[in-house]
Formats: sequence, C-alpha cells, structure tokens
Amino acid sequence: MSTGCTGISPTQSWSQVDGQSITLPGVLLGLGLGGFFDGIVIHQILQWHHMRSGDEPLGGQSTTTVGGLEANTLADGAFHAGTWLLTIVGLFLLWTRLRSSERRLPRSELAWLMILGWGIFNVVEGLVDHQLLGVHHVRDDKGGPLVWDLGFLAWGAAMVVIGYAGLAQLRGERDRVHPTTSVV
Repeated sequence: MSTGCTGISPTQSWSQVDGQSITLPGVLLGLGLGGFFDGIVIHQILQWHHMRSGDEPLGGQSTTTVGGLEANTLADGAFHAGTWLLTIVGLFLLWTRLRSSERRLPRSELAWLMILGWGIFNVVEGLVDHQLLGVHHVRDDKGGPLVWDLGFLAWGAAMVVIGYAGLAQLRGERDRVHPTTSVV
C-alpha cells in the first residue's frame, strides 16, 4: 500500500513531521468538514432540520414562522462559524507543522484522521444535540425521528471505526517495514 509520503526515516512515525504529530490537525479538519457537511447538506440543501428546530427546551423554534426561522438561521450561523473555526485551526496547525519540513505530507494518514474526526463529529452531535439536549433530530419533518437519529449515529460510528482501522493498518504496515519506529 502506498503511503503517499516520501522522505520519512525508519526511526520516524508517519504521523510525525519534524517531531510534531499531524493527529490533532487531521482530527480538527475532520470535525470541521463533518460540521460543514451537516450544516450545508442537511440544514440548507435537504432542509431536514435547523439547529433549534427540535421539540425539547433548547429546541422549540418553529421553522414555519418568521421569528422561528430567524432564530434558527442565527443558530445555524453560529454553528457554521464553529465548524469554520475548527477547520481554520486544523489548517493552521497542519500548515505550521509542515511549512519547515522538506518531507511531503503523509496523505494516507491525514485522510484516515479526517474520516475519524468526521465520525467523531457525527457521534458527538448525534448524542448531544439529538438525544441529550434535543435541540433537533436528523429529520424533524418526518414521524419517527429516532430511526433517523440512530442511522446518523451508526454512520458516525462506522466512520470512527473505518478511520481508526485505516490508521491502525497504516501504522501496522509501517511497523512491519520499520520495526524500530514507535507509534505516536
């Protein structure tokens, strides 16, 4: 399997670039991309829900009145600002860790980290917003929102498992090729 990375010495982890891990930037980028997908595709394009369209105390903002739509638009905007900040911080950290390096970005590892981060976003958002706080459900416009919520959680859990398994396989391959390299 190609690692998409050159210039890594046998004693250096693929997740390390000049001694600095790309794990945090990769996960932050995944969190941000997961949030952008949720906000753009589910909130705006499909219009399945808004940030505060649920029926619990932190939800309860109608999407059929002007005031409710204004409250939901404001909450959606704050949500998008948060995902934008996660993405900017992830990009900044990645850039600062790569800019002084002559090595190329370990693309495969970054991709697995981003899948892992996106999955973490879905699981946390699904548990906190959909189940604990009830600010909204995946489909507020259909009966039986629990089925949609559980599907969203399953999708997030699958992404966490796939991202983690991809990282483990990649790092396992590295350890077979370079047994003295420590996993970071």
